[in-house]
Amino acid sequence: MKKLNKKEIEIVMKKLNKLYPDARPELNFSNSFELLIATILSAQCTDVRVNKVTEILFNDYKTPEEFLSMDINTLSEYIHSCGFYNSKSKNILETCKILVEKYDSIVPNNMEDLTKLPGVGRKTANVVMSCAFGIPAIAVDTHVFRVTNRIGIVNETDVLSTEESLMKVLKKDTWSIAHHLFIFHGRRLCTSRSPKCKDCIINTECKYYKANFVKS
Repeated sequence: MKKLNKKEIEIVMKKLNKLYPDARPELNFSNSFELLIATILSAQCTDVRVNKVTEILFNDYKTPEEFLSMDINTLSEYIHSCGFYNSKSKNILETCKILVEKYDSIVPNNMEDLTKLPGVGRKTANVVMSCAFGIPAIAVDTHVFRVTNRIGIVNETDVLSTEESLMKVLKKDTWSIAHHLFIFHGRRLCTSRSPKCKDCIINTECKYYKANFVKS
């Protein structure tokens, strides 16, 4: 599929900024450690569910040291409703152990160190760098991957290539907000099934809309 040109991408981003002026992280957190844990929990789980779980979890346990006072069964009970609770509990406790032993309980702020933590891939690392430390980053989750490729901002077949392409076509100082704009759009209009294309503010630019709804 042919990609949008630079001018078209700028128009799309301006429209999305106007449509979602409140675009922001939808996970609740008060520090980098809480964001790290919440993002690990968000894999295959909604932000709404994670927020319900962490509201209780973070009230009872606030630091890596305090998390390590739990055994895996206790933590699993807290996060059970997030799904994959056994593997998530194991990863979280192992991550807390590394944070305490190697980083003085401080969450690292770079891709290399973050992705060495159990349960932390590039998406989670980018979320933490962007939202906790203000470092420009694009976290490509299922929404960002779907929306950006569907619109035609990029034309890639995997998450990593999508991230790399987005960093090339978007201005660096817009990376972090762009991530949230795409997620908001993916959850509200550009849904996986039955996207609301005819109601979409960017359908005049969108390659998917033109291919499926505009007669040639």
